[in-house]
Amino acid sequence: MEFKSLKNIETSFRQIRLFGTVFVAACSLVVICSVFSAFRFAEAQRQKIYVLDNGKSLMLALSQDMSQNRPAEAREHVRRFHELFFTLSPEKSAIEHNLKRALLMADKSAYNYYADFTEKGYYNRIIAGNINQVLQVDSVVCSFDNYPYSATAYARQMIIRESNVTERSLVTSCRLLNATRSDDNPNGFTIEGFTILENKDLRTIER
Repeated sequence: MEFKSLKNIETSFRQIRLFGTVFVAACSLVVICSVFSAFRFAEAQRQKIYVLDNGKSLMLALSQDMSQNRPAEAREHVRRFHELFFTLSPEKSAIEHNLKRALLMADKSAYNYYADFTEKGYYNRIIAGNINQVLQVDSVVCSFDNYPYSATAYARQMIIRESNVTERSLVTSCRLLNATRSDDNPNGFTIEGFTILENKDLRTIER
C-alpha cells in the first residue's frame, strides 16, 4: 500500500513537471510572437510620415529607402543638366541664367566646355543670329556597378533659325558622384568628367 502511494506521488510530480514545462513553453511562444508583432508594427509606423498642410490639417505620406530611387534621380540629374546647358535662346540674360544653373550641377569639366564656347564666340553668334537652340534628351544610360557611376546621354539638338531648322545628334558621357542635396541640386549628384562624344548635323529643313 505504501509502495503504491509513493508511485502515485511520483506520477503526480511527473505530470506537474510536464504541465509546468508546457506552460512555460506556451508563455515563451506568446512572448516571442508579441515582441515580433510589436516590432513589425513599429516598423510599419516608421514608414508613415505626417505632413502639416499649411498649418491646418495633417496629411499621411509614406517613406521609402532612398537608394531605391537613385537610378531615376541619376537619369533626371543628367537630363536636367543637358537641358540647361544646351537649350539656349537669343537673349544674354537667359543664356547666363541657364548656364549658371547647369554649372552648379557639374565640376570643372563642364565649365571648360563653357569657357571654350565663350572664347569661340558661340553664344554671341546665337544672340546675333537670333537663333533658338532646343535640346531633347532621348535616353540616359546609367551604370551603378562601380562608383563613381557612369552615364551616357543620347540627345537631339534643334537649331532653329529664321530660314531653316537643323537637327543635330548629341552624345555625351560623364561620371556621377554623390553630393549634398540642395535647392540647386535636388537629386544629390555632381557630374564629373563631362565629355561630348558626338555632335554632328543630321539634317536641315528649310522653312
